[in-house]
Amino acid sequence: MRIALTGGIACGKSLLANYLNQLGVETLDADDIVHELIPDAERRRMADEVFRDPVKRKELEQRIHPLVRARLAEVVGKREEGRGKRKTRNSPSTRSTRSTRLTPHPSPPNPHLPTIEIIPLLFECHWEADYDIILCVSSPRSVQVERMTSRRGYTEEQAESRLAAQLPVEEKAARSDYVIVNGGSAENLMEEAKKLVAWLKGRCNG
Repeated sequence: MRIALTGGIACGKSLLANYLNQLGVETLDADDIVHELIPDAERRRMADEVFRDPVKRKELEQRIHPLVRARLAEVVGKREEGRGKRKTRNSPSTRSTRSTRLTPHPSPPNPHLPTIEIIPLLFECHWEADYDIILCVSSPRSVQVERMTSRRGYTEEQAESRLAAQLPVEEKAARSDYVIVNGGSAENLMEEAKKLVAWLKGRCNG
């Protein structure tokens, strides 16, 4: 079973992933794979340019997205193979081999829950058929803009250009199997993460 987590920019995907890790759920972030493929300096140089130019952004996506898709499947396949061996041996969980840039896991991964793949552009890339369960974290648009300007240092113009480059988060939520609305505190998001883990256990092990 493959599970994807998507959502809008500045909706809290990374924080939710951190909480899931603390609850013993492995995650794999597509953005971390992009970081493997494109050096930091080049990525920063390209960012503003491609967000201003839809043609250049499309060209970059056509070059990078197939590589990211293949790498996601490769890493998840290796993790699932290792998870199957851990179940057979009934031994304590161990971390899978992966790049040091990929999301760390403070708690031993739960051998009964699949890796959750964090893919911000899941629907934009038309990869949804690859997944059995699609999760979405959303926030009101005003909250997204406020987070981008106050926490990430974007201008309002930059924030709006990034939002315009993605499907509206409301559409992503409507096409997902499970939705978390993250408009409150970090503590509330942790409670939502716990509810999500309980729901996944029912779906994956029921």
